[in-house]
Amino acid sequence: MNDDYKRILVVQDISCVGQCSLTVALPILSACGMETAILPSAVLSTHTAKGFEGFTFRDLTDDIPDICAHWQSKNITFDALYTGYLGSTRQVQMVEDMMDTLLVPGGVKIVDPAMADNGRLYVGFDDDYVAAMRRLCARADIILPNITEAAFLTGLDYREEYDEAYIDELLQGLRRLGARDIVLTGVSFSPDTLGVMVYENGQKQYHPHRRIPQMFHGTGDVYASAFTGAYLRGRSLFDSACVAADYTLAAIENTVGAPEHWYGVRFEPVLPVLIERLKKG
Repeated sequence: MNDDYKRILVVQDISCVGQCSLTVALPILSACGMETAILPSAVLSTHTAKGFEGFTFRDLTDDIPDICAHWQSKNITFDALYTGYLGSTRQVQMVEDMMDTLLVPGGVKIVDPAMADNGRLYVGFDDDYVAAMRRLCARADIILPNITEAAFLTGLDYREEYDEAYIDELLQGLRRLGARDIVLTGVSFSPDTLGVMVYENGQKQYHPHRRIPQMFHGTGDVYASAFTGAYLRGRSLFDSACVAADYTLAAIENTVGAPEHWYGVRFEPVLPVLIERLKKG
């Protein structure tokens, strides 16, 4: 893609506090130079991790069709569509409809199948949701699953310990779903490194980086948003994956040593790292 000013539609929830979902995607994509439109799937007072018990939740599913109809009536279209956490199979179907009605010809479809981690589906998701996400991934140009999500999408057993042959199985299974290109996150072949495996045109490339032995909320959203911004700025698939990984690591490093910031990563102060990286061409 060229580096013209583009309009992207991001569909996922708003967790008002917690540095995830749309509160991450909007500033990161804006920093990347995108006109960023949002379509909230739900509004939560905070994200749902332990420590934020008692959060409020409002499902916006019933509002989505009218929003899309208004856009269509005004001939509003988008150069790209990027999805993260979707709350139900009904919302997944609505996103499929958006792919058909709201994208310009050749518009880019990027799907982060945010539904599972650490070998388990998120609370509220079931086999029907996995089946719906498989259909959505089949329509995508690029998918960004982690290893748990890849296992659910392909029907392979989830493994905490694995070799490159297992990663190859996941990639082949994901490719058979129909997605054009794959960025598999959270891939580790040694205790001290973590990285991303990129599968494009039948070829794979791996980008490792230093592993920080601590869990941080929202890093998947930071990664997917930075990847999308870099890709829409004209970077190659692999370079976009590397830019996003390095930026996410910078955000994590900026948060280590701040135990009071347990609920997310301090990604905002290191946005200049991302912007400068994209300026280098």
